[in-house]
Amino acid sequence: MNYFVNCAIINQKSFNMRKITILLLLLITAAMTTIAGGYQVGLHSQRNIGMGLIGTSLSYDASALFYNPGGASFVDSKFSFSGGMSFIMARGTFQANDVAYQANLKHELNTPFYFYAAFKPTKNLSIGIAVNTPYGNKLAWKDDAGESWKGRFIIKDISFKAITYQPTISYKFKDIVGIGVGLVFATGTVDLNKSIPLDGANGEGSLNIKGSTSSFGFNAGVMVHPENGWSLGLDYRSKIEMKVKGADATFTVPPSLGTNFPNNKVDVMLPLPANLDFGVSYEFGKNKQWMIGINLCYVFWSTYDSLVFDFQTKTAAIGRSATPTLYVDQMIERIGAQYKINKTITVRVGGYYDPSPVPSGYLNPQTPSLTEIGLTCGLSVYPFKGFSIDANFLYLMGAQRDETYIPDNFAGTYRTGFSIPGIGLTYNF
Repeated sequence: MNYFVNCAIINQKSFNMRKITILLLLLITAAMTTIAGGYQVGLHSQRNIGMGLIGTSLSYDASALFYNPGGASFVDSKFSFSGGMSFIMARGTFQANDVAYQANLKHELNTPFYFYAAFKPTKNLSIGIAVNTPYGNKLAWKDDAGESWKGRFIIKDISFKAITYQPTISYKFKDIVGIGVGLVFATGTVDLNKSIPLDGANGEGSLNIKGSTSSFGFNAGVMVHPENGWSLGLDYRSKIEMKVKGADATFTVPPSLGTNFPNNKVDVMLPLPANLDFGVSYEFGKNKQWMIGINLCYVFWSTYDSLVFDFQTKTAAIGRSATPTLYVDQMIERIGAQYKINKTITVRVGGYYDPSPVPSGYLNPQTPSLTEIGLTCGLSVYPFKGFSIDANFLYLMGAQRDETYIPDNFAGTYRTGFSIPGIGLTYNF
């Protein structure tokens, strides 16, 4: 790889400018840091979260617009509305391998939301809109006991938010097969800060990057009800190329190096990977009080094999660069169940296994993406017919992982955990 870097000497200290470029190359990766095995998040319906985040074979409300557009036409009501919010509370630690040093992740409260609205002009046809925040986070690594965070040259703090809008149409045939498709429009903004190993009169150098982007994709699915109580679903969400063009890059460096690090514009592209989801569920018991379902979610992470970064104003220190990421495809396994206690209360429980797509040698504090096990529970309360208050709780346990980030020789042990309550409202009529 050519990193278009050279070395400088500041206060009789030499450093490799390759480090700075590598840090910049991972801008978007840092921006997408979130609670999943990669940089996806699945908090798209409080009811579904309570059941282990399953949903590909379910059509209880307008959330089917996201989980499987083919299921939207099976929603019984003429109108269906659903909205909600989750509250992500995280903890994380980094333990250095070579010294007695530990840093803690300062994770601000994040509140991803969703809103769905579906309308059936005829018995078999459904149209609707889905609005989600599938990517978004705020995090910062804290200094430890007065000692500066050792990974500050990789990441200091990050704020990122993405919103998707999905107009959708769905049609069913003879109450057996439903098909649907939605156009996805995605927007995103990022604000990132990190330190640069350049010593000047005002201390270390720094970099701030702010940018925004938008792009398109699609979501298509089919649902089949082969016989009473059974439901099968298949959904495909396409890859979305998020191209950040002309993001503002503001350097704070010693004046003697200003010509090598001018305030600049940068272009970066990150693929949001495609997903292929299969689900099966079965309702049984008196008045179908019970439901149990499973989902297999295949994420095409291998599309993210490298990250290209391009400064619009090139110098001897910064230019066009590339770095390998080498993500690997992974399968997420989910299971969930619900039980209708009576007409007023429904309870739910579930769990899932989400393996990390980050290969050995590439885990870093920007994306401390560990293999995770999620445990969920939830309930809905129906104060009157068609209207429900939906609540859930998700607990994520990240498997401890000892890694060396090869491009920057940054070694340590990572631990993460998340507690995520959520609340929502659903109205079908």
